Amino acid sequence: LGAVYCALAALPHLRASRGRLVAVSSLAGKTGVPMRTGYSAAKAALNAFCDSLRIELAGSGVTVTVVCPGFVGTGSRQRNLGADGLPLGRSPVNEAAMMTVAECTRQLLDAAEHRDRELVMTARARLGMWLKLLVPSLVDRMASQAMARGR
Repeated sequence: LGAVYCALAALPHLRASRGRLVAVSSLAGKTGVPMRTGYSAAKAALNAFCDSLRIELAGSGVTVTVVCPGFVGTGSRQRNLGADGLPLGRSPVNEAAMMTVAECTRQLLDAAEHRDRELVMTARARLGMWLKLLVPSLVDRMASQAMARGR
């Protein structure tokens, strides 16, 4: 609930300045990711909170941007939990093939500057969102296979 509390505390200032709220979510909040169950659920909740807040703030001058990066090479994946709730102790994905933190930041700042509603950072992810609407079971299989391959 950290993002919710921060947003609510900032809301009076955002209204006064016609400011921007930018939430860093994840593709995991748009579709479940194997071995990331709790993380996926938390990010889905963040997405829904931001969508609701955006609607409530319509016409106020405050904009809400949800940023959904895919895998970003932060080195934090060694702390992931497996399906049994125990630490994996290793990254389930190839960290070297991920988006850099610098590129993620550049795209986030650009979306904030333009007051975009949402940013899904990669073409592959945007295609995945369309496929999920049309063939959700295919996206489930793709997510599982991607984690198995480490990408």
